[in-house]
Amino acid sequence: MGLEMFGIGFAYVVNPATLFIILIDVVVGIVFGAIPGLTGTMAIALCLPLTFEMTPVNSFALLMGLYVGSCSGGLISAILLKIPGTPSSIATTFDGIPMADRGEAGKALGAGIVYSFLGGFFSFAVLFLIAPPLAAISVRFGPYEYFAIALFALTLISSVSGDSALKGMASGFVGMTLATAGISPMDGFPRFTFGVIELAGGFSLLPVMMGLFAVSELLRTVGNRDDDTAGVEVRKIRGFGFTMGEFWEQKWNFVRSCLIGTGIGILPGLGGSSANILAYIAAKKCSKHPEKFGTGILDGIVAPESANNAAVGGALVPLLTLGIPGDTVTAMLIGAFMVHGLNPGPLLFQHSGDVVYALFASLIVANFVMIAVEFWGIRIFVNLLRVPKHVLLPAIIVMCLVGAFGLNNRVFDIWTVIAFGALGHLMHKYRYPLTPLILGFILGPMAELNLRRGLQMAEGNFFSFFNSPVAAFFIAVSLLSLLRVLGGWGLRMMRRQYRGGATGTSKEQP
Repeated sequence: MGLEMFGIGFAYVVNPATLFIILIDVVVGIVFGAIPGLTGTMAIALCLPLTFEMTPVNSFALLMGLYVGSCSGGLISAILLKIPGTPSSIATTFDGIPMADRGEAGKALGAGIVYSFLGGFFSFAVLFLIAPPLAAISVRFGPYEYFAIALFALTLISSVSGDSALKGMASGFVGMTLATAGISPMDGFPRFTFGVIELAGGFSLLPVMMGLFAVSELLRTVGNRDDDTAGVEVRKIRGFGFTMGEFWEQKWNFVRSCLIGTGIGILPGLGGSSANILAYIAAKKCSKHPEKFGTGILDGIVAPESANNAAVGGALVPLLTLGIPGDTVTAMLIGAFMVHGLNPGPLLFQHSGDVVYALFASLIVANFVMIAVEFWGIRIFVNLLRVPKHVLLPAIIVMCLVGAFGLNNRVFDIWTVIAFGALGHLMHKYRYPLTPLILGFILGPMAELNLRRGLQMAEGNFFSFFNSPVAAFFIAVSLLSLLRVLGGWGLRMMRRQYRGGATGTSKEQP
Protein backbone atom coordinates (compact mmCIF):
# COMPACT_ATOMS: atom_id res chain seq x y z
CA MET A 1 0.00 0.00 0.00
CA GLY A 2 2.80 2.43 0.92
CA LEU A 3 4.72 1.92 -2.34
CA GLU A 4 1.53 2.24 -4.33
CA MET A 5 0.69 5.54 -2.61
CA PHE A 6 4.24 6.76 -3.21
CA GLY A 7 3.77 6.04 -6.89
CA ILE A 8 0.56 8.04 -6.91
CA GLY A 9 2.28 10.90 -5.07
CA PHE A 10 5.13 11.05 -7.57
CA ALA A 11 2.67 10.85 -10.46
CA TYR A 12 1.03 14.01 -9.14
CA VAL A 13 4.33 15.84 -8.67
CA VAL A 14 6.37 14.77 -11.71
CA ASN A 15 4.74 17.02 -14.29
CA PRO A 16 6.18 20.19 -15.87
CA ALA A 17 3.98 22.67 -13.98
CA THR A 18 4.60 21.23 -10.51
CA LEU A 19 8.33 20.72 -11.13
CA PHE A 20 8.62 24.33 -12.28
CA ILE A 21 6.84 25.50 -9.11
CA ILE A 22 9.28 23.49 -6.96
CA LEU A 23 12.32 24.82 -8.84
CA ILE A 24 11.27 28.46 -8.51
CA ASP A 25 10.34 28.16 -4.86
CA VAL A 26 13.49 26.31 -3.85
CA VAL A 27 15.48 29.20 -5.37
CA VAL A 28 13.28 31.74 -3.58
CA GLY A 29 13.67 29.78 -0.33
CA ILE A 30 17.46 29.73 -0.68
CA VAL A 31 17.46 33.51 -1.22
CA PHE A 32 15.28 34.06 1.86
CA GLY A 33 17.51 31.79 3.91
CA ALA A 34 20.74 33.38 2.69
CA ILE A 35 19.77 37.04 3.21
CA PRO A 36 20.18 38.04 6.87
CA GLY A 37 16.87 39.24 8.23
CA LEU A 38 14.72 37.01 6.04
CA THR A 39 13.60 33.54 7.09
CA GLY A 40 11.66 30.55 5.82
CA THR A 41 8.74 31.57 8.03
CA MET A 42 8.64 34.97 6.33
CA ALA A 43 8.88 33.36 2.87
CA ILE A 44 5.96 31.03 3.57
CA ALA A 45 3.92 33.85 5.11
CA LEU A 46 4.40 35.98 1.99
CA CYS A 47 3.71 33.16 -0.46
CA LEU A 48 0.83 31.48 1.39
CA PRO A 49 -1.85 33.65 -0.32
CA LEU A 50 -0.57 32.42 -3.70
CA THR A 51 -1.73 28.91 -2.83
CA PHE A 52 -5.39 29.82 -2.31
CA GLU A 53 -6.32 29.27 -5.96
CA MET A 54 -3.94 26.35 -6.54
CA THR A 55 -4.67 22.65 -6.33
CA PRO A 56 -3.64 21.04 -3.00
CA VAL A 57 -0.73 19.24 -4.70
CA ASN A 58 0.72 22.40 -6.25
CA SER A 59 0.13 24.32 -3.01
CA PHE A 60 2.21 21.91 -0.95
CA ALA A 61 4.82 21.62 -3.70
CA LEU A 62 5.28 25.39 -3.45
CA LEU A 63 5.44 25.41 0.35
CA MET A 64 7.80 22.41 0.61
CA GLY A 65 10.13 24.05 -1.93
CA LEU A 66 10.28 27.18 0.22
CA TYR A 67 10.76 25.16 3.41
CA VAL A 68 13.64 23.03 2.12
CA GLY A 69 15.36 25.92 0.30
CA SER A 70 15.22 28.37 3.21
CA CYS A 71 16.52 25.84 5.73
CA SER A 72 19.58 25.15 3.58
CA GLY A 73 20.14 28.72 2.37
CA GLY A 74 21.22 29.98 5.79
CA LEU A 75 24.61 28.28 5.48
CA ILE A 76 25.60 30.59 2.60
CA SER A 77 25.64 33.78 4.66
CA ALA A 78 26.83 31.90 7.77
CA ILE A 79 30.03 30.89 5.96
CA LEU A 80 30.59 33.80 3.59
CA LEU A 81 29.25 36.80 5.50
CA LYS A 82 29.91 35.60 9.07
CA ILE A 83 26.20 36.09 9.77
CA PRO A 84 23.76 33.17 10.15
CA GLY A 85 21.04 33.68 7.55
CA THR A 86 18.53 31.90 9.81
CA PRO A 87 18.57 30.80 13.47
CA SER A 88 19.07 27.25 12.17
CA SER A 89 22.56 28.10 10.90
CA ILE A 90 24.05 29.75 13.98
CA ALA A 91 26.45 26.89 14.73
CA THR A 92 27.60 26.75 11.10
CA THR A 93 29.44 30.03 11.66
CA PHE A 94 31.72 28.51 14.32
CA ASP A 95 33.87 26.55 11.85
CA GLY A 96 32.56 27.98 8.58
CA ILE A 97 34.09 31.41 9.24
CA PRO A 98 37.64 30.11 9.99
CA MET A 99 37.49 27.93 6.87
CA ALA A 100 36.44 30.90 4.74
CA ASP A 101 39.24 33.00 6.24
CA ARG A 102 41.71 30.30 5.13
CA GLY A 103 40.37 30.38 1.59
CA GLU A 104 38.35 27.17 2.03
CA ALA A 105 34.93 28.77 1.68
CA GLY A 106 34.10 26.53 -1.30
CA LYS A 107 34.93 23.40 0.68
CA ALA A 108 32.83 24.57 3.63
CA LEU A 109 29.91 25.40 1.34
CA GLY A 110 30.20 22.08 -0.48
CA ALA A 111 30.19 20.09 2.77
CA GLY A 112 27.28 22.09 4.11
CA ILE A 113 25.24 21.56 0.95
CA VAL A 114 25.88 17.81 0.76
CA TYR A 115 25.10 17.18 4.41
CA SER A 116 22.03 19.42 4.25
CA PHE A 117 20.84 17.19 1.42
CA LEU A 118 21.64 13.95 3.27
CA GLY A 119 20.24 15.22 6.57
CA GLY A 120 16.99 16.09 4.85
CA PHE A 121 16.77 12.62 3.30
CA PHE A 122 17.42 10.98 6.65
CA SER A 123 14.52 12.82 8.29
CA PHE A 124 12.25 12.20 5.29
CA ALA A 125 12.89 8.47 5.67
CA VAL A 126 11.91 8.74 9.33
CA LEU A 127 8.83 10.74 8.35
CA PHE A 128 7.76 8.18 5.75
CA LEU A 129 8.45 5.03 7.76
CA ILE A 130 7.92 5.59 11.47
CA ALA A 131 6.06 8.88 11.85
CA PRO A 132 2.99 7.64 13.78
CA PRO A 133 4.82 5.76 16.60
CA LEU A 134 7.36 8.57 17.03
CA ALA A 135 4.60 11.15 17.21
CA ALA A 136 2.73 9.02 19.74
CA ILE A 137 5.81 9.04 21.98
CA SER A 138 6.47 12.77 21.64
CA VAL A 139 2.87 13.73 22.44
CA ARG A 140 3.24 12.06 25.84
CA PHE A 141 5.95 14.51 26.82
CA GLY A 142 4.68 17.06 29.32
CA PRO A 143 6.14 19.93 31.37
CA TYR A 144 8.33 17.59 33.44
CA GLU A 145 10.06 16.13 30.39
CA TYR A 146 10.43 19.42 28.52
CA PHE A 147 11.92 21.16 31.55
CA ALA A 148 14.42 18.35 32.09
CA ILE A 149 15.48 18.39 28.42
CA ALA A 150 15.89 22.18 28.46
CA LEU A 151 17.88 22.00 31.70
CA PHE A 152 20.20 19.39 30.24
CA ALA A 153 20.72 21.49 27.12
CA LEU A 154 21.57 24.52 29.26
CA THR A 155 24.24 22.57 31.16
CA LEU A 156 26.00 22.00 27.83
CA ILE A 157 26.84 25.71 27.64
CA SER A 158 30.34 24.94 28.92
CA SER A 159 31.03 23.04 25.69
CA VAL A 160 30.72 26.22 23.62
CA SER A 161 32.30 28.58 26.16
CA GLY A 162 35.79 28.65 24.70
CA ASP A 163 38.68 28.95 27.14
CA SER A 164 36.65 30.19 30.11
CA ALA A 165 33.72 28.15 31.41
CA LEU A 166 32.96 30.94 33.88
CA LYS A 167 32.59 33.52 31.12
CA GLY A 168 30.46 31.09 29.13
CA MET A 169 28.14 30.52 32.07
CA ALA A 170 27.89 34.28 32.63
CA SER A 171 27.07 34.78 28.95
CA GLY A 172 24.39 32.07 29.11
CA PHE A 173 22.89 33.68 32.22
CA VAL A 174 22.71 37.03 30.41
CA GLY A 175 20.86 35.34 27.53
CA MET A 176 18.36 33.72 29.90
CA THR A 177 17.82 37.04 31.70
CA LEU A 178 17.20 38.96 28.50
CA ALA A 179 14.67 36.34 27.42
CA THR A 180 12.56 37.04 30.52
CA ALA A 181 11.75 40.60 29.41
CA GLY A 182 8.09 41.01 28.46
CA ILE A 183 4.81 39.47 29.55
CA SER A 184 5.12 36.42 31.78
CA PRO A 185 3.85 33.36 29.88
CA MET A 186 1.99 31.96 32.90
CA ASP A 187 0.29 34.87 34.67
CA GLY A 188 0.50 37.70 32.13
CA PHE A 189 2.51 39.93 34.48
CA PRO A 190 4.90 42.39 32.77
CA ARG A 191 8.56 41.87 33.70
CA PHE A 192 11.58 44.09 33.08
CA THR A 193 9.65 46.37 30.73
CA PHE A 194 10.70 49.58 32.58
CA GLY A 195 7.60 51.33 31.33
CA VAL A 196 8.47 50.68 27.65
CA ILE A 197 5.32 49.40 25.95
CA GLU A 198 7.26 47.73 23.12
CA LEU A 199 9.13 45.57 25.64
CA ALA A 200 5.88 43.87 26.59
CA GLY A 201 6.39 41.55 23.63
CA GLY A 202 9.97 40.83 24.65
CA PHE A 203 12.95 40.58 22.31
CA SER A 204 12.47 38.57 19.12
CA LEU A 205 15.14 35.99 18.29
CA LEU A 206 15.83 37.24 14.76
CA PRO A 207 16.73 40.87 15.68
CA VAL A 208 18.80 39.59 18.61
CA MET A 209 20.72 37.20 16.35
CA MET A 210 21.30 39.83 13.65
CA GLY A 211 22.54 42.35 16.17
CA LEU A 212 24.96 39.94 17.87
CA PHE A 213 26.41 38.66 14.60
CA ALA A 214 25.91 41.30 11.89
CA VAL A 215 26.17 44.66 13.67
CA SER A 216 28.93 43.48 16.01
CA GLU A 217 30.91 42.29 12.97
CA LEU A 218 30.51 45.72 11.38
CA LEU A 219 31.67 47.47 14.56
CA ARG A 220 34.61 45.08 14.86
CA THR A 221 35.64 45.74 11.24
CA VAL A 222 35.34 49.52 11.65
CA GLY A 223 37.42 49.40 14.81
CA ASN A 224 40.17 47.30 13.21
CA ARG A 225 41.97 49.31 10.55
CA ASP A 226 44.33 46.44 9.87
CA ASP A 227 41.42 44.22 8.84
CA ASP A 228 41.54 42.99 5.26
CA THR A 229 38.96 45.11 3.47
CA ALA A 230 40.01 43.96 0.03
CA GLY A 231 38.56 40.49 0.24
CA VAL A 232 40.32 37.19 0.86
CA GLU A 233 41.85 34.55 -1.34
CA VAL A 234 39.36 32.03 -2.70
CA ARG A 235 40.79 28.65 -3.68
CA LYS A 236 39.44 26.81 -6.69
CA ILE A 237 37.38 23.74 -5.87
CA ARG A 238 36.55 20.56 -7.70
CA GLY A 239 33.17 18.94 -7.18
CA PHE A 240 31.95 19.75 -3.70
CA GLY A 241 35.44 20.53 -2.43
CA PHE A 242 36.11 17.50 -0.22
CA THR A 243 37.33 13.96 -0.83
CA MET A 244 35.59 10.61 -0.39
CA GLY A 245 37.97 9.90 2.47
CA GLU A 246 36.81 13.01 4.30
CA PHE A 247 33.22 12.09 3.52
CA TRP A 248 33.64 8.62 5.04
CA GLU A 249 35.30 10.04 8.17
CA GLN A 250 32.11 11.94 8.95
CA LYS A 251 29.75 8.94 8.92
CA TRP A 252 29.18 8.71 12.68
CA ASN A 253 29.07 12.47 13.09
CA PHE A 254 26.41 12.56 10.37
CA VAL A 255 24.27 9.78 11.86
CA ARG A 256 24.46 11.23 15.38
CA SER A 257 23.59 14.73 14.17
CA CYS A 258 20.66 13.45 12.11
CA LEU A 259 19.25 11.60 15.09
CA ILE A 260 19.55 14.74 17.22
CA GLY A 261 17.98 16.92 14.54
CA THR A 262 15.11 14.55 13.85
CA GLY A 263 14.41 14.02 17.55
CA ILE A 264 14.41 17.73 18.33
CA GLY A 265 12.27 18.42 15.27
CA ILE A 266 9.66 15.95 16.49
CA LEU A 267 9.44 17.67 19.89
CA PRO A 268 7.09 20.66 19.41
CA GLY A 269 8.55 24.08 20.13
CA LEU A 270 12.28 23.40 19.66
CA GLY A 271 13.08 23.35 15.94
CA GLY A 272 16.28 23.86 13.98
CA SER A 273 17.53 26.80 16.06
CA SER A 274 18.18 24.38 18.95
CA ALA A 275 19.04 21.35 16.83
CA ASN A 276 22.06 22.86 15.09
CA ILE A 277 23.72 24.08 18.30
CA LEU A 278 23.07 20.87 20.24
CA ALA A 279 24.36 18.73 17.37
CA TYR A 280 27.52 20.85 17.25
CA ILE A 281 28.01 20.43 21.02
CA ALA A 282 27.49 16.66 20.74
CA ALA A 283 30.00 16.45 17.88
CA LYS A 284 32.57 18.34 19.93
CA LYS A 285 32.03 16.17 23.02
CA CYS A 286 32.34 12.93 21.02
CA SER A 287 35.34 14.07 18.98
CA LYS A 288 38.86 12.77 19.52
CA HIS A 289 40.15 16.31 18.87
CA PRO A 290 37.65 18.72 20.50
CA GLU A 291 40.31 21.43 20.66
CA LYS A 292 40.11 21.79 16.86
CA PHE A 293 36.46 22.84 16.92
CA GLY A 294 36.16 26.52 16.18
CA THR A 295 39.37 26.54 14.15
CA GLY A 296 37.74 25.48 10.89
CA ILE A 297 37.16 21.73 10.53
CA LEU A 298 34.58 19.76 8.54
CA ASP A 299 33.12 18.18 11.69
CA GLY A 300 31.83 21.61 12.71
CA ILE A 301 30.05 22.05 9.37
CA VAL A 302 28.65 18.53 9.08
CA ALA A 303 27.01 18.44 12.51
CA PRO A 304 24.84 21.60 12.39
CA GLU A 305 23.91 21.30 8.72
CA SER A 306 22.89 17.64 9.06
CA ALA A 307 20.85 18.43 12.17
CA ASN A 308 18.98 21.52 11.00
CA ASN A 309 17.81 19.83 7.79
CA ALA A 310 16.96 16.66 9.67
CA ALA A 311 14.69 18.82 11.84
CA VAL A 312 12.58 19.60 8.74
CA GLY A 313 11.20 16.09 8.42
CA GLY A 314 11.07 15.75 12.21
CA ALA A 315 8.87 18.84 12.56
CA LEU A 316 6.42 17.43 10.01
CA VAL A 317 5.92 14.22 12.03
CA PRO A 318 3.66 15.69 14.77
CA LEU A 319 1.98 18.00 12.23
CA LEU A 320 0.83 15.25 9.88
CA THR A 321 0.07 12.56 12.44
CA LEU A 322 -1.31 14.59 15.37
CA GLY A 323 -2.05 18.05 13.98
CA ILE A 324 0.55 19.59 16.32
CA PRO A 325 3.06 22.02 14.73
CA GLY A 326 6.72 21.28 15.44
CA ASP A 327 8.00 24.81 14.70
CA THR A 328 6.84 28.18 13.37
CA VAL A 329 6.89 27.04 9.73
CA THR A 330 4.74 23.99 10.35
CA ALA A 331 2.38 26.17 12.39
CA MET A 332 1.80 28.19 9.23
CA LEU A 333 1.37 24.99 7.21
CA ILE A 334 -1.71 24.21 9.30
CA GLY A 335 -3.31 27.25 7.66
CA ALA A 336 -2.50 25.83 4.22
CA PHE A 337 -4.19 22.55 5.15
CA MET A 338 -7.26 24.38 6.41
CA VAL A 339 -7.54 26.47 3.23
CA HIS A 340 -7.89 23.27 1.20
CA GLY A 341 -10.33 21.64 3.60
CA LEU A 342 -7.80 19.22 5.09
CA ASN A 343 -7.40 18.50 8.80
CA PRO A 344 -3.89 17.35 9.81
CA GLY A 345 -4.08 14.55 12.32
CA PRO A 346 -4.54 10.79 12.64
CA LEU A 347 -7.22 10.58 9.93
CA LEU A 348 -5.30 12.61 7.34
CA PHE A 349 -3.57 9.54 5.86
CA GLN A 350 -6.91 7.76 5.48
CA HIS A 351 -8.98 10.60 4.04
CA SER A 352 -6.35 12.42 1.95
CA GLY A 353 -3.53 9.94 1.46
CA ASP A 354 -2.90 11.05 -2.11
CA VAL A 355 -2.20 14.64 -1.01
CA VAL A 356 0.05 13.49 1.86
CA TYR A 357 2.16 11.28 -0.39
CA ALA A 358 2.32 14.08 -2.97
CA LEU A 359 3.72 16.24 -0.15
CA PHE A 360 6.31 13.51 0.56
CA ALA A 361 7.22 13.40 -3.13
CA SER A 362 7.54 17.21 -3.18
CA LEU A 363 10.01 17.04 -0.28
CA ILE A 364 12.19 14.52 -2.16
CA VAL A 365 12.13 16.48 -5.42
CA ALA A 366 12.79 19.77 -3.58
CA ASN A 367 15.79 18.20 -1.85
CA PHE A 368 17.29 17.17 -5.21
CA VAL A 369 16.58 20.60 -6.67
CA MET A 370 18.22 22.23 -3.65
CA ILE A 371 21.50 20.35 -4.00
CA ALA A 372 21.57 20.95 -7.77
CA VAL A 373 20.93 24.70 -7.48
CA GLU A 374 23.45 25.19 -4.67
CA PHE A 375 26.11 23.05 -6.38
CA TRP A 376 25.73 25.23 -9.47
CA GLY A 377 25.86 28.35 -7.30
CA ILE A 378 28.92 27.52 -5.14
CA ARG A 379 31.34 29.18 -7.54
CA ILE A 380 29.10 32.25 -7.68
CA PHE A 381 28.52 32.47 -3.94
CA VAL A 382 32.21 32.44 -3.03
CA ASN A 383 32.76 35.61 -5.05
CA LEU A 384 31.09 37.48 -2.19
CA LEU A 385 34.41 37.11 -0.37
CA ARG A 386 36.08 39.27 -3.03
CA VAL A 387 33.76 42.20 -2.31
CA PRO A 388 35.52 44.75 -0.04
CA LYS A 389 34.07 44.77 3.45
CA HIS A 390 33.50 48.52 3.45
CA VAL A 391 31.10 47.93 0.54
CA LEU A 392 29.54 44.65 1.66
CA LEU A 393 28.88 45.22 5.36
CA PRO A 394 26.79 48.42 5.06
CA ALA A 395 24.55 46.67 2.52
CA ILE A 396 24.16 43.72 4.90
CA ILE A 397 23.28 46.04 7.79
CA VAL A 398 20.57 47.70 5.70
CA MET A 399 19.10 44.30 4.84
CA CYS A 400 19.21 43.28 8.51
CA LEU A 401 17.39 46.42 9.62
CA VAL A 402 14.76 46.07 6.90
CA GLY A 403 14.30 42.40 7.77
CA ALA A 404 14.01 43.20 11.49
CA PHE A 405 11.32 45.79 10.78
CA GLY A 406 9.47 43.43 8.45
CA LEU A 407 9.31 40.75 11.14
CA ASN A 408 6.68 42.53 13.28
CA ASN A 409 6.45 45.96 11.60
CA ARG A 410 8.01 47.53 14.71
CA VAL A 411 10.70 50.21 14.78
CA PHE A 412 11.56 48.78 18.19
CA ASP A 413 13.08 45.71 16.48
CA ILE A 414 15.49 47.99 14.61
CA TRP A 415 16.69 49.44 17.93
CA THR A 416 16.96 45.87 19.22
CA VAL A 417 19.36 45.01 16.38
CA ILE A 418 21.51 48.05 17.16
CA ALA A 419 21.50 47.49 20.94
CA PHE A 420 22.46 43.83 20.65
CA GLY A 421 25.11 44.76 18.10
CA ALA A 422 26.74 47.01 20.70
CA LEU A 423 26.40 44.24 23.31
CA GLY A 424 27.99 41.72 20.94
CA HIS A 425 30.88 44.10 20.23
CA LEU A 426 31.56 44.57 23.95
CA MET A 427 31.38 40.83 24.58
CA HIS A 428 33.84 40.16 21.78
CA LYS A 429 36.15 42.88 23.09
CA TYR A 430 36.25 41.35 26.57
CA ARG A 431 36.29 37.76 25.23
CA TYR A 432 32.84 36.65 26.33
CA PRO A 433 31.47 34.00 23.91
CA LEU A 434 28.24 34.79 22.03
CA THR A 435 27.02 31.22 21.59
CA PRO A 436 26.06 30.62 25.25
CA LEU A 437 24.03 33.84 25.17
CA ILE A 438 22.06 32.63 22.15
CA LEU A 439 21.62 29.18 23.71
CA GLY A 440 20.36 30.71 26.96
CA PHE A 441 18.05 33.05 25.06
CA ILE A 442 16.48 30.17 23.12
CA LEU A 443 16.25 27.56 25.87
CA GLY A 444 15.68 29.79 28.91
CA PRO A 445 11.99 30.52 28.17
CA MET A 446 11.33 26.84 27.49
CA ALA A 447 12.89 25.85 30.82
CA GLU A 448 11.02 28.57 32.74
CA LEU A 449 7.62 27.90 31.19
CA ASN A 450 7.74 24.15 31.75
CA LEU A 451 9.20 24.48 35.25
CA ARG A 452 6.28 26.69 36.28
CA ARG A 453 3.75 24.44 34.56
CA GLY A 454 5.24 21.40 36.24
CA LEU A 455 5.20 23.06 39.67
CA GLN A 456 1.55 23.98 39.18
CA MET A 457 0.73 20.37 38.30
CA ALA A 458 2.72 19.13 41.31
CA GLU A 459 1.32 21.81 43.66
CA GLY A 460 4.79 23.20 44.29
CA ASN A 461 6.55 19.88 44.92
CA PHE A 462 9.64 19.81 42.70
CA PHE A 463 10.37 16.19 43.59
CA SER A 464 7.28 15.20 41.58
CA PHE A 465 9.42 15.81 38.48
CA PHE A 466 11.29 12.62 39.36
CA ASN A 467 8.08 10.61 38.96
CA SER A 468 8.70 10.79 35.21
CA PRO A 469 11.53 8.41 34.19
CA VAL A 470 12.50 10.64 31.26
CA ALA A 471 12.61 13.77 33.41
CA ALA A 472 14.48 11.98 36.20
CA PHE A 473 17.10 10.73 33.72
CA PHE A 474 17.74 14.15 32.17
CA ILE A 475 17.83 15.94 35.55
CA ALA A 476 20.36 13.41 36.83
CA VAL A 477 22.50 13.79 33.71
CA SER A 478 22.23 17.59 34.03
CA LEU A 479 23.52 17.45 37.62
CA LEU A 480 26.42 15.22 36.58
CA SER A 481 27.24 17.57 33.70
CA LEU A 482 27.16 20.58 36.04
CA LEU A 483 29.36 18.83 38.62
CA ARG A 484 31.84 17.95 35.89
CA VAL A 485 32.01 21.58 34.77
CA LEU A 486 32.41 22.91 38.32
CA GLY A 487 34.94 20.21 39.14
CA GLY A 488 36.98 21.00 36.03
CA TRP A 489 36.87 24.71 36.83
CA GLY A 490 37.98 24.04 40.42
CA LEU A 491 40.89 21.89 39.24
CA ARG A 492 42.04 24.61 36.84
CA MET A 493 41.93 27.19 39.65
CA MET A 494 43.97 24.91 41.92
CA ARG A 495 46.55 24.38 39.18
CA ARG A 496 46.88 28.13 38.63
CA GLN A 497 47.31 28.74 42.36
CA TYR A 498 49.89 25.96 42.57
CA ARG A 499 51.83 27.34 39.61
CA GLY A 500 51.58 30.86 41.00
CA GLY A 501 52.83 29.66 44.40
CA ALA A 502 55.67 27.72 42.84
CA THR A 503 56.68 30.76 40.78
CA GLY A 504 56.54 33.01 43.86
CA THR A 505 58.72 30.59 45.85
CA SER A 506 61.32 30.41 43.13
CA LYS A 507 61.52 34.20 42.97
CA GLU A 508 62.18 34.49 46.72
CA GLN A 509 65.14 32.11 46.59
CA PRO A 510 68.54 33.76 46.08
